[in-house]
Amino acid sequence: MSRPSLPAPIDFVGSSAAVCDAVLKLRGEVLHAELGRIAAALLASPQGSFLPEEARPTGAPPGALVQEVATGGICFGRYQVSGRPYSLEDWRQLEGLAGLSATLLQVHTLAQRTTHAYAQVEAQLAHQSQILDQIHESVLTTDRMGYITSWNKGAERLFGYSALEAVGRHILFLYVDEDEDAPFDAFAEQGGRMMEVRRRKKSGEVFWASLSLSPLCDLEDRPTGLIAYLTDITERKLAEERLHHLAYYQELTGLPNRTLFGRLVDQGLAVAQRNEGTACVLYLDLNRFKLVNGTLGRRVGDELLRQVGERFRGALRDEDVIAHLAGDEFAVGLFDLRQHFEATTVAQKLQAALAAPFAIGGHDLRVGASVGIAVYPQDGQDAETLLRMADIAMERAKEKAENPDHSVAFYRMDMNDGMQQRMQIESGLRHALGHGELVLHYQPKFEIKSGRLVGAEALVRWRHPQRGMVPPAEFIPLAETTGLIVQVGEWVLEQACAQAAVWHGAGLPVFRLAVNVSAREFTASLPGRVADTLSRYRLDPSWLELEITESTLMDDIEGTIAIMDRISALGVALSLDDFGTGYSSLSYLKRFPIDTLKIDRSFTNGLPSDSSDCAIAGTIISMGRKLGHRVIAEGVETLEQLDFLRAAGCDEVQGYLYGKPLPAYEFELGLRENWLLIAE
Repeated sequence: MSRPSLPAPIDFVGSSAAVCDAVLKLRGEVLHAELGRIAAALLASPQGSFLPEEARPTGAPPGALVQEVATGGICFGRYQVSGRPYSLEDWRQLEGLAGLSATLLQVHTLAQRTTHAYAQVEAQLAHQSQILDQIHESVLTTDRMGYITSWNKGAERLFGYSALEAVGRHILFLYVDEDEDAPFDAFAEQGGRMMEVRRRKKSGEVFWASLSLSPLCDLEDRPTGLIAYLTDITERKLAEERLHHLAYYQELTGLPNRTLFGRLVDQGLAVAQRNEGTACVLYLDLNRFKLVNGTLGRRVGDELLRQVGERFRGALRDEDVIAHLAGDEFAVGLFDLRQHFEATTVAQKLQAALAAPFAIGGHDLRVGASVGIAVYPQDGQDAETLLRMADIAMERAKEKAENPDHSVAFYRMDMNDGMQQRMQIESGLRHALGHGELVLHYQPKFEIKSGRLVGAEALVRWRHPQRGMVPPAEFIPLAETTGLIVQVGEWVLEQACAQAAVWHGAGLPVFRLAVNVSAREFTASLPGRVADTLSRYRLDPSWLELEITESTLMDDIEGTIAIMDRISALGVALSLDDFGTGYSSLSYLKRFPIDTLKIDRSFTNGLPSDSSDCAIAGTIISMGRKLGHRVIAEGVETLEQLDFLRAAGCDEVQGYLYGKPLPAYEFELGLRENWLLIAE
């Protein structure tokens, strides 16, 4: 009987290398057989095997050498060799081989598990990526600075940018123009948020989107950025806007309807209440509209209403509220009013807007409007009440007017009396401006020390053909309220310069003609207008002085100083009128390029008996002299007043003690016969 062949013997180093190679390359029974062969070769044994743990062998041949392959509490199997007697050294060799094999098998098992885990993660990510790309919703992520880090197919379809174009760019490139300065919505620390926003596509199209923002966190739940979900809701927003427009606007004229008008007026009344102001509601009813509508048909009538609405809107300020109530009825809300009578000016503007004929369908159509006015808070505390009272006033205007197209009535009868007088004055003043009824009178100004005439103030007077001279106190405040003061001021400047040119041509020495400038006139265009007027009359600027009131200066300090500097650069003198009655700051007074301070007559009247008036007048004179300004007192009528002003150091006086305002020819006569002029 032949002996079994022995495997070629190998040393421990060689067996270690063989085990490493087998674990890396082989699997299952082939691996087990190779490990058994290596063990047999190491111990030069006829028989050798590797028995895996799951085989659970029950016993070993007599004299066999057995060694478990285990590490870290995990048993992978055991080595078993037999066929010859074994020494302690053989056991140690097999023990070393078993330890190396256990370590290699453990590392291999961990590597397999890791590879499997990575494969599972990759599969899961691919699965999630497919889901994100297949859903209709746009999903993108950003870092905490707002730079895009991911961009799904839905975002590509919505915005038109590919992921390659979008990832890495800041989210603001998707914002519409007016939003580009807004900071990035960083809600990572605050949780999610939903909103409706406008965004821009690659094509330039702007659309509405529903935006949901949620924080993007790392494994330790720390915020690292945002997840944004966007859905196009443009069609829904347009539908909402259409519904809103239908609910709150008249389809024909595009103006607010009664419901929206009520809300807007109530909001305006709340502001007026906080500011303790006045507000008015105007109710307008068109005259002769029903005749047009019944004769020429509804199509022509509708177009007429549309054009009427356009003219009304054009006649109002942006802050005024206008509504088309129904049919031929309109309403207007006015809130920025100083006096309720200002509403009559607006009513007249609206009526004047209808004066020109409407060219529709080959017809020249004419309509007018009767206007009723209700005043807050006297006539009502809410929009509905005021509208009802204005409607009653409108009916009253129709009934009692000879010409309904120019009829205006307040709800309260006592207001109507004042309104009628006011409207007569305003209408007459407009007529006076164009028909030579305004004239200038000149009141002389004298130097106290020498007694010589140094100037004159040009004062406007209204020579009414029926009423005679209308007092300035009766029409100047009205001109201020209605804005006619600008036209009056332009006329005064023109006439004063024209008269100065006449006197200069007649050989009279130069003296300053003072012209009052209202707050409405004191704009950036004033210096240019003054320069143009002086140039047209070839008049030296030393003839002209502009008087401005103290309150005018405080509306816009820096702008006012800039305008004054431009006037001073022309060589025109500036006088601060009514000084002491306004609220000018002394810190600004030294910056104003003025030549003269004028003490208001309200302080002159009490001189020298009223100690308060004496203290105020003395202080103004002292302050003016220290600032290098001349000081003039107006309203001087007694010698006692003159004596006090002379002792206090006042430079000039103006008043009935020296001379009342006179027409140009009488003033010139006084110049030539009675008053001594200061030489040039």
